[in-house]
Amino acid sequence: MNGHYPLFKKQDIDAFFALFQNNLANFVVITVTLLGMGFPESLVFGRIIPGVAVAVIAGNLYYAHMAKRLAKKENRTDVTALSYGVSTPVMFVFLFGVTAPALAMTNDYELAWKIAVAAAFLSGLVEALVAFFGNWVRKHTPRPALLGALAGVAFTFVAGEMLFSVFDVPVIGLVALSIILLGFVAKVGMPFRIPTSLFAIIIGVILAFALGYQSSSDVGNAFANVGFYPFLPTLAAFEGMSALFGVMIGLLGILIPITIYNAIETMNNVDAMAAAGDSYDVRECQAVDGVGAMLGACFGGMFPTTVYIATVGAKEMGAGRGYSILNAVMFLFAAATGLIAAFSALIPMAAIAPILVFVGMSMISSTFANNEKKYYPAVALAMLPYIANYMMTRFNNSAGEVVAGISEGIVPLGQGAMFTAIIIGAITVCLIDRTFHKAALFAGIGAVLAFFGFTHAPSLALNAAFDYTIGYALIALFFVYIGFREQKQEASLAREQATKAA
Repeated sequence: MNGHYPLFKKQDIDAFFALFQNNLANFVVITVTLLGMGFPESLVFGRIIPGVAVAVIAGNLYYAHMAKRLAKKENRTDVTALSYGVSTPVMFVFLFGVTAPALAMTNDYELAWKIAVAAAFLSGLVEALVAFFGNWVRKHTPRPALLGALAGVAFTFVAGEMLFSVFDVPVIGLVALSIILLGFVAKVGMPFRIPTSLFAIIIGVILAFALGYQSSSDVGNAFANVGFYPFLPTLAAFEGMSALFGVMIGLLGILIPITIYNAIETMNNVDAMAAAGDSYDVRECQAVDGVGAMLGACFGGMFPTTVYIATVGAKEMGAGRGYSILNAVMFLFAAATGLIAAFSALIPMAAIAPILVFVGMSMISSTFANNEKKYYPAVALAMLPYIANYMMTRFNNSAGEVVAGISEGIVPLGQGAMFTAIIIGAITVCLIDRTFHKAALFAGIGAVLAFFGFTHAPSLALNAAFDYTIGYALIALFFVYIGFREQKQEASLAREQATKAA
């Protein structure tokens, strides 16, 4: 190797702050959301946060090891480790699409936690297996459909939900949002070269205390949960499997597509790093993400993890592997001591939310930027099912009664929204490309999913959504007819042109 590949260098500091804040924002959202649902503090800070931290710690250390291995292999000293942490869009799906329904169905916090942990373990297992055929999935799933479904999650659960929090306390939220937009959109540097997201959080906390939204008593409350929280293994994942494959089996309609998305997100982000100069093995990264989620679940964590697109930013900063190691060390300390609880209590959601609003904005804009203009209609259509899913999730068990006055179609559209989004998005892509037989194939898949209850039904069953099964089957037949008709017309036109030429 031409020179020593350092364990840590100056450029790792800025990259660490960027990665740490991204993960911290997710941990704060997880904490605040779960406590808001009524989960006991002992469960949140004693089992869930340490479990999620185990996954983050293990993944960061492994990716630092991968960076060293790549540096040695290519005889370079400028290799950047992959950024790693809780997947933001998947986190929201697990919070509102898995945990909330499990709690509503069981009315038991311990059991709902076990179901969510089982779901995270299963998701990790599926992603680890996807590593063997991830390229095939990526090749055969229309990109606009998959990214459009993701953009729907970003629009509703990420940017939309967090924007509500911004306007919940506008004096703090709007100021923090303006800082985020100035730093990340307008590219304006913050005072004293403080990272933009950190500056937004600092100003948000100062405003909260200055304007009376928080007081000195809140400081005491913030540190009330600080203590020692050991990382303890648990069988919760396996105890929750019986419920997951029993009364909550309908969650598989959410888990499978969101896991495939997570695997492809990892693939895309690793590809982006390859373009930036550091080429890692995509299949190994997918396996690491899957094993990381499974490991976290074995310690009580309930959220899958992924490689972050922020890695490219770390590469531009000139970071190496030190920022990844430092992130692991900080989350080891923060989770084991309960400082995550203190951060969650001291930092107003209105100050954290703008960061995630920007994440959602970026996800939506990148979805359009990474697809040809002709596919925009497919992206837009694929986003829509998650509006229905969001309404269902927020109203929980009352969804049918609450939204029936708006439209009878909201509930079935929201059930299995990820599958529905991908199917209708893929059909639209095929129609744009005039590949009518392929459109018929996706419509046929839609019929199968509806028949077994993966979509448009509250749970899995045979003939679960009859009307929708027939609907998809009919349009599949119609597309087959159109395909043959177009082929016949094209053949006829070709013969006419050949005759004229002769």
